Amino acid sequence: MSFFHSGLVRYFTSFITKGHERSVRAKKNIVSSLIIKGASIAISFISLPITLNYVDSSTYGVWLTMSSIVGWFVFFDIGLTQGLRNRFAEAKAKGDDRLARIYVSTTYAILGIIFIGVWLIFLLVNNFLDWSKILNVSESMRPDVTTLALIVFTYFCISFVFRIITTILLADQYPAWSSLIDLIGQAIALLIILILVKTTEGSVVKLGLALCVAPLVVLIGANFILFNSKYKRYMPALSHVRFPYAKGLFNIGIKFFIIQLAAIIQYQTANIIIARNFGTAEVTAYNVVYKYFGIPYMIFNIFLIPFWSASTEAYQKKDIDWIRNGVRRYNQLGILMLFGTLLMLIFSATFYRFWLGEGKVTIDFSLSLWGFVYFNAMMFGGKYVQFLNGISALRIQFITSIVSPLLYIGIVLLLIKYLQIGVYSIFIGAILASFNGFILAPIQYHMVVNKKRGGIWIK
Repeated sequence: MSFFHSGLVRYFTSFITKGHERSVRAKKNIVSSLIIKGASIAISFISLPITLNYVDSSTYGVWLTMSSIVGWFVFFDIGLTQGLRNRFAEAKAKGDDRLARIYVSTTYAILGIIFIGVWLIFLLVNNFLDWSKILNVSESMRPDVTTLALIVFTYFCISFVFRIITTILLADQYPAWSSLIDLIGQAIALLIILILVKTTEGSVVKLGLALCVAPLVVLIGANFILFNSKYKRYMPALSHVRFPYAKGLFNIGIKFFIIQLAAIIQYQTANIIIARNFGTAEVTAYNVVYKYFGIPYMIFNIFLIPFWSASTEAYQKKDIDWIRNGVRRYNQLGILMLFGTLLMLIFSATFYRFWLGEGKVTIDFSLSLWGFVYFNAMMFGGKYVQFLNGISALRIQFITSIVSPLLYIGIVLLLIKYLQIGVYSIFIGAILASFNGFILAPIQYHMVVNKKRGGIWIK
């Protein structure tokens, strides 16, 4: 047994350390991310039934819907962080630390100005908004949901500025570190919820504080630690803020902004549409399915995330064979995920009862079926989109992103209002509106990598 164990360790170590430097770095991050994400998934699964014991499914649906509404405001980022990801990776690849620091400092300054302004405006108008009508809940909940809106919005504004550090980690091909920051925040939030369950009555305001304050404190701490150690030479400073350099961020960022906005519309409006048409309890059911089938998608993305910035480096160095090999391996992984999610679908009802308890949340099989289809479609297209993002070939994705939100909302409302289809219409609309990922992006990848075509294919 000891011989087998030592042989396994040697094989694993050899697998991790052999290959191109870029591949070795990616594999190390993938292994670390799998461990971290495994812990994150465990915490997420433990948190949900505990939270549903603290507040009922309808109240938890209020939190989810509020988060979705406030999440709309992240579009004020205008794609800057995604622009920073590519520009930082390019500057670092060239060894230009000064330019990288200018991009970092300028991004912090611009987002700081934007989100302070947005927060002050929200502070003025929040008391005039009738959140009970917006969320379709009883008038008695209005004071609580108004307070919750302020808590969640403040969290989003502050965290969006300090989350730049996770963009830097991704650009530097350290996605595992970025995941670790989120994991620590999750763990502390879970601890706080456990304390709340034991010491207080169910409250959506206290729940909101637990889920917002803990991750924010961890995120601010990560900025302080990393900018005083590993990334000290890139520490943001007023002396390195150069607003003219924002053009270099905006050139890429504005395209990412439209693409990001389309994704926000598809993801964030889901909870709002469900709450308005089916009630907040169905928001919880939808999110249970989303979390469940999101597990293999999350695992797939652990392998996929390094591909973006690694593609930036590989494409600049004309290492096309490395890119082709990467896509081939992602296709193999996708097939494994397909069989895995099929098993998850078969045993979904049993798992929901085991996970949440009998009768806690009612979930129709059709909702699970379309969740299965949606996430497999996203996994298929993801590798092509990541590659194209890495080489900044965004024009086709940009154009389709203008069309896809309108297509999504139109399809969903048609299915709900006229065909009387249930909550799973959200997944159907999302699949059809995401045609770029599983149709156009693979074609574009083929034209760039195999046909060596330029023009619109690489713009």
